[in-house]
Amino acid sequence: MGEELTDKVCAVTGAARGIGLGVAEGFCREGGKVALIDIDGAEVRKQADRLCGEGFEARGCELDVTDRAAVKDCFSRIAADLGPVAVLVNNAGVVDQRPFDEITPEQMDRMMRVNVHGTLYCMQAVAEGMRKARWGRIINFSSKSGKTGSAMMAHYSAAKGAVIALTHAVAFELAPHHITVNCLCPGITDATGVWQAVSAAYVKNLDLPRDQVVGRFTAKIPLGRLAAIRDVVDFTIFLAARGGYCTGQAFNITGGREVH
Repeated sequence: MGEELTDKVCAVTGAARGIGLGVAEGFCREGGKVALIDIDGAEVRKQADRLCGEGFEARGCELDVTDRAAVKDCFSRIAADLGPVAVLVNNAGVVDQRPFDEITPEQMDRMMRVNVHGTLYCMQAVAEGMRKARWGRIINFSSKSGKTGSAMMAHYSAAKGAVIALTHAVAFELAPHHITVNCLCPGITDATGVWQAVSAAYVKNLDLPRDQVVGRFTAKIPLGRLAAIRDVVDFTIFLAARGGYCTGQAFNITGGREVH
């Protein structure tokens, strides 16, 4: 453990399970004070209590990131309890799969509100505290699909592409205050709810057994395997703790599948 994140307040959305929980655990190991945020209040409080039982300082916070007023209130309570947020990881998101001509206005709106609006609202909630501290790290989650759109995921691809553009723009605005804003674009990450949902949909839509679906996607990856949660967590920790000269970037974590 280094000292870069010791006693810094780190907030992670979508932290009840999967990548978000892994990132929260990583911040704990780095010495941070961690706010785990998720719409699943019972589970996120359970995970925060577990981390506290292991000797870390953690809080579980229930939040719907699409509710701007609730986001502002949530981060105000975190600041009062733990201190102003120094590191924000916007991991909360939703995914869906269907042919583009079957996407309804309601489905498109939900995809944008959770993935894009929620990211914006959380950045807005922490920006002033970071400006006052003249230090901050914001890490937004996009996807490989935000760079090269994925078939039968047009609305998801559009939302994740918007997260990349949002990251670029906010990075320019916050750079004079020594706040970095970057974006992670993972490929298929094994053992996550997103991949479970997407792979199940591909099994149905392609009428193939699951092992053939996994093989088809793995064959596209030069390193020959799907990403593990640890691959994504390690890069997130690097950006937060040691990536201070990186800003406005959309980093691929795809095993070589994306190179732009």
